[in-house]
Amino acid sequence: MKNAKKVIESLLAGTGVTLNGDKPYDPQIHNEEFYSAVLRGGSLALGEAYMDGWWDCEKLDQFFYKVLSADLDERIKKNWDIMLKIAWNFIANPSRKAKAFETGGGHYNIGNDLYTKMLDKRMTYTCGYWQTAQNLDEAQEAKLDLVCRKIALKAGDKVLDIGSGWASFMGYAAEKYNVSAVGVTVSKEQAALASERYKDYAVETRLQDYRDINEQFDHLVSLGMFEHVGYRNYRTFMKVAHKALKDKGLFLLHTIAGNHSVKKTDSWIDKYIFPGSMLPSMAQIGKAVEDLFVIEDVHNFGADYDKTLMAWFANFDQAWPGLKEKYSARFYRMWKYYLLSCVAGFRARRMQLWQIVLSKRGVAGGYQTVR
Repeated sequence: MKNAKKVIESLLAGTGVTLNGDKPYDPQIHNEEFYSAVLRGGSLALGEAYMDGWWDCEKLDQFFYKVLSADLDERIKKNWDIMLKIAWNFIANPSRKAKAFETGGGHYNIGNDLYTKMLDKRMTYTCGYWQTAQNLDEAQEAKLDLVCRKIALKAGDKVLDIGSGWASFMGYAAEKYNVSAVGVTVSKEQAALASERYKDYAVETRLQDYRDINEQFDHLVSLGMFEHVGYRNYRTFMKVAHKALKDKGLFLLHTIAGNHSVKKTDSWIDKYIFPGSMLPSMAQIGKAVEDLFVIEDVHNFGADYDKTLMAWFANFDQAWPGLKEKYSARFYRMWKYYLLSCVAGFRARRMQLWQIVLSKRGVAGGYQTVR
């Protein structure tokens, strides 16, 4: 146990973070088994230990920001002494029983009530655009309008939204630009609420896999869905989009992305939040669109996800008294950990948010960048 604690202290050296320190970003350890569990189980064990109350931190976002900014993963890989200590800690405790963490039967079946309280009034579950916005509602409307302007949306167009969520983009586009829209989602709850919210507009939400799309549209958008496609399906996704887009149309891909190519996600995120998800890299996207699309524009406003996620957490935290009858205290800790750890990922610029505008054959005369 003492050895495990020393290893973790050595890892944190230089980050400004002190175990049981007096700063708001210093983790307070309540269970001494924390140290061995984290060395054996990595990020999954760290998250589960937080969910189980083994440790706390007044400012989780600041803690993770400092840890991520220090590139601890790279430091571990380059430090053989630390690697050997971690390996020895694992070998020396082969028979210890790990705590039986509650999993709740797999991924949580989150209710619309939670998202209604957490998100903006249009229920937009993607990054807002904070360039001139003063609050979450303004940031999300600015983002939705930015998307409409980037694809040169005009009255009478028919647009497809791949992964349409609660239809926030389609509702905004129909209301403000007088277009018709079709969205596909694999969530029954999203489809039901979206259909009810926009029943008076030319908006159709289908409970359908994107691979079953078999018609053409003037323009395409996909906002925050590509992260769930998986690297094996990136090319298939782009082929479907290419087939669905009319020759002179534009396709806007809005996705969280990573700085390097991966084939899996963080183990805690995979188990508790987004099973099977992964963040694409520019190299992977480039390979997927090769010979299908011309990349007309790339816009990175990942820093805006910091404000977006902090706003979501503030809404969630404020609404908790009215939600806790349905959701457990462990769920609260899980959701807080999810939102604030992601804040740090964007704040440390380890994660990005890209909007990529694609055309099938290149825009005649060149695409006019929109910001």
